[in-house]
Amino acid sequence: MDLQIALLLGQDGITNGAIYALLALALVLIFAVTRVIFIPQGEFVAFGALTLAAFQAGKTPGTVWLLLGTGMLVAVIDIVIALRAGNFRRLPRIVLWNLAYPAAIAAGAVGLAPATWPLALQIALSLAIVVPLGPMVYRLAFQPLAEASVLVLLIVSVAVHIGLVGLGLLFFGAEGSRTPAFSEGSLEVGSLSLSAQTLWVVGCSALLIVALYLFFERSLYGKALRATAINRTGARLMGISTVMAGKLSFLLAALIGAFSGILIAPITTIYYDTGFLVGLKGFVGAIIGGLASYPVAAAGAVLVGLLESYSSFWASAFKEVIVFTLIIPVLLWRSLTSHHVEEE
Repeated sequence: MDLQIALLLGQDGITNGAIYALLALALVLIFAVTRVIFIPQGEFVAFGALTLAAFQAGKTPGTVWLLLGTGMLVAVIDIVIALRAGNFRRLPRIVLWNLAYPAAIAAGAVGLAPATWPLALQIALSLAIVVPLGPMVYRLAFQPLAEASVLVLLIVSVAVHIGLVGLGLLFFGAEGSRTPAFSEGSLEVGSLSLSAQTLWVVGCSALLIVALYLFFERSLYGKALRATAINRTGARLMGISTVMAGKLSFLLAALIGAFSGILIAPITTIYYDTGFLVGLKGFVGAIIGGLASYPVAAAGAVLVGLLESYSSFWASAFKEVIVFTLIIPVLLWRSLTSHHVEEE
């Protein structure tokens, strides 16, 4: 170990930590609003990266058909509920969001040859396919159980994770994929060489974190999410729809996950199950933040990235063990310093 190696490991740690920080924020957001420990967060990472890779290879990704099928299932359920309640004004919105939108996206993905598009448009189309799956998953799996205990929601979360991993294997196969870097070149800082993609990852992560901060502080919907996270019953009494809050939190989490996958696809090979391990490391950061504090979760995720990077030098065979063992002292410390509250 010398200064040059330490700087290179620090660069890798910060790059990975930036992605883990985004996933940690998404996990904290979902848990705070819906009480769901969202294990499938990593699947959106894999789906975002592999959907983009499929477009660049001239293929139609299976996530297109997943969006169509999930949209139709949600539409059937919501239309039946609206008809039984006599709420006919909801029908156009249900049809537009769950049927017309997926059909338009599928038509564009199949008929407009996205492989010839610029990278920015390919990324936008990939996000347009993967991100709506977030609120649809919430509608099908978690909204009917919104008042269930945290343990029941965790069991459902594990089931959704297993289902999405299986679909990922079906859609993309067992082979991994990479995408081209957003831009070539590097930046020389003293004796350290920073690749352009590394700068893209850190810069975009920082911008997204700032955008989320402004969203929660300045926008009406952001304040509604904060109110729901603080007191779900009080928010409902004040006229804030907890269903809307749940769907919006899953939408933001899916956006963060899919965009994170697109960011890291040029620097690491993504497989159908890669997102699970990445999401778990984000979960370690979220645990450090107590699944409640966004700044502490982000800082904890960066710590996880640095710990992983330096562990790969000193004990590469045990780097995953070292990272996940970090949970034990954190949980022990929190159990000793926190007061137990019975869940109603």
